[in-house]
Amino acid sequence: MAAAEPGARPMLASRGMWLPLAVLALAGVVALGMSLAVGSASVTPEALWAVLRGEGDALSRTLVLELRLPRALSAFAVGGLLAVAGALMQVLLRNPLADPYVLGLSGGAAVGALAAMLAGLGGAVISGSAFAGAFLSTLLVFGLAHGTGSWTPSRLLLTGVVVAAGWGAVITLMLALSPSDRLPSMLYWLMGDLSYSRSPWPPLTLLLGICLLLIPLGRSLNVMARGPLQAAALGVNVRPLEWTIYVVASVLTASAVTTAGSIGFVGLVVPHMLRLVLGNDQRLILPACALAGGTLLVLADTFARTMIAPEQLPVGVITALLGVPTFLYLLYRSR
Repeated sequence: MAAAEPGARPMLASRGMWLPLAVLALAGVVALGMSLAVGSASVTPEALWAVLRGEGDALSRTLVLELRLPRALSAFAVGGLLAVAGALMQVLLRNPLADPYVLGLSGGAAVGALAAMLAGLGGAVISGSAFAGAFLSTLLVFGLAHGTGSWTPSRLLLTGVVVAAGWGAVITLMLALSPSDRLPSMLYWLMGDLSYSRSPWPPLTLLLGICLLLIPLGRSLNVMARGPLQAAALGVNVRPLEWTIYVVASVLTASAVTTAGSIGFVGLVVPHMLRLVLGNDQRLILPACALAGGTLLVLADTFARTMIAPEQLPVGVITALLGVPTFLYLLYRSR
C-alpha cells in the first residue's frame, strides 16, 4: 500500500484541479446562455436552442447570432484577459491590490488607443498603440515604485494612483481637443462599452494562447509568489520571468482595452475571490481566472443591458460597483 501512495497523489491532485475548472466552465456556459436569451427582447429557451441548431426564425437568428453572441463572447474574452492580467501582477508584486486598472495600465492603454483613433488609424495600429501605452505605464509604475529599495504596498499603490491620474489628465486633454461629434462614443467607450464588439475571435484566441503559454510556467510562478530571493535560491531565472509577466500583462490589458474600453476591477476581484476558495496554486488559479473573469463580465454586461432596457449602461459602471468595495476591503486588511 505504501508504494502506491506516491503515484496516487498526482492523480488526486489532478482530479482536484479539474473539478473546479469544470464547474467554472459550466458556469460560463450558463452565463453565455443567459446573455443570449435575456435582453430588451427576450428569446425563449426553445427558440434559442432552435437558433443554435441552425433553425429558428430570421428575427431570432439575427438577434442571437449577429447581435448578442459576438458581444457575449467579447465580454467573456475581455473578462478573462483582465482577470489573468491581474493574477499575474499580484504574483509579481505579492500584493492583492495589484490590478491593471488600479495601477494605471488600463489608462496607458486607453491613451494609446485614443491617440491612434484620433489620428484616423485603425485595426492593428490601435492594438499596437494600446500595447505601447500599457507597457509604458507598466515600466513607469514598477520603476518608480521600486526606486532604490524594494516594493511596498503603500508605495506601489500611491505610484499607481499617481500614474493613473496622469493618464486621466491626458485623456481629458485628448477629449477636449476631439471633434464634438465623436465625443459621446469616445466617452462611452472609456467607461467600458461592448456595444461595438463584433469580432470576439482575436481576444478569445489571445486568451487561449496565453493560458497555454502560462501552464508550463505554473511551478515557477508558484515559487515567484514567495519572493524573488527565494525563487532565485530555488533555481528560478527571475529576471526573464519578471519581464515575461510585464509583457504578458501589458498585452492582455491592451487587447482588453482595444476590445471594450477601460473596464476596472475585474483583475482585482476575480483572483482574490478564487484564492479564497481554491488556494494559491497558479497552475489552477490562472485558468480559473480566465473562466471566472469571463463569466463575471458576461453577467455584468447582461445586467448592464437589461437594468434600464431599452437603454444600456456601460459595463464598466457595474464592475466598478463590485470592485470599489472589494478594493477598500483589501486595503483595510492590508494595514
